[in-house]
Amino acid sequence: MDTTIDNTRKKQLDLDLIAIGIITFIALTLIMVVFGKQFNGFVYDKTSPVLPRVAVAAICGQFALAGLGITAVCLFRKEKFTKFGLNTKNLLPALLLSLACCVPDFVYQLAIGNVHPWCPFIDVFTTKELLTSFLPVKVLGFALTAMAWGFFEGFNYVVIRDKLSERFPSKHRFWDVGAFLCAVMCILIHGAVGVTPDAFLNMLLTMFLIYGMLIVRKETGNAWGCVLIFLVYWNAL
Repeated sequence: MDTTIDNTRKKQLDLDLIAIGIITFIALTLIMVVFGKQFNGFVYDKTSPVLPRVAVAAICGQFALAGLGITAVCLFRKEKFTKFGLNTKNLLPALLLSLACCVPDFVYQLAIGNVHPWCPFIDVFTTKELLTSFLPVKVLGFALTAMAWGFFEGFNYVVIRDKLSERFPSKHRFWDVGAFLCAVMCILIHGAVGVTPDAFLNMLLTMFLIYGMLIVRKETGNAWGCVLIFLVYWNAL
């Protein structure tokens, strides 16, 4: 298998990955440092209407951190999202195999009593309010939530993995640099770095989930399984 790429493409991929990193860092700085007090004060204020708070949290918060960078780069490069596996090729195997990557983590969470009744996005801070809202608010609120915490959070890993793995190709079928770095990125972002034995096991299972779903995307050529995990599993149990 040929794993070489020309220097021009290497430079393009380097610039793409740097751009995604810079855009994400700027968004993080604006949210956490520059407007952190105002941002948190608004989105967590339960005396304010829930839909505007969901919109601000979803678009200015979650999407800005996990979506804006890849979207900007794809627009600049004129790359369609379908290029990164949003197609119907091997759709069912991709969905089923991706869900199978969740099984070890689910068994562990069940064993430690950390599983509650299933509800998509229940761990997102506005979901419980949306569940008790009027139907139009509920529909719009969950659409925004699904877009930001579901579609883009899952798809963000796919685009970054694809570009990393093209930049640093591997000759081994199930060793993938991009998938591994995305798995590490996930545990760092979510603070899942393990120190105690239980925390270490949880970290490994999270890494397996992210690495596994990205290997499924690589093997099947389909990315919908990665999105599905963040729609129905992540933040749901």
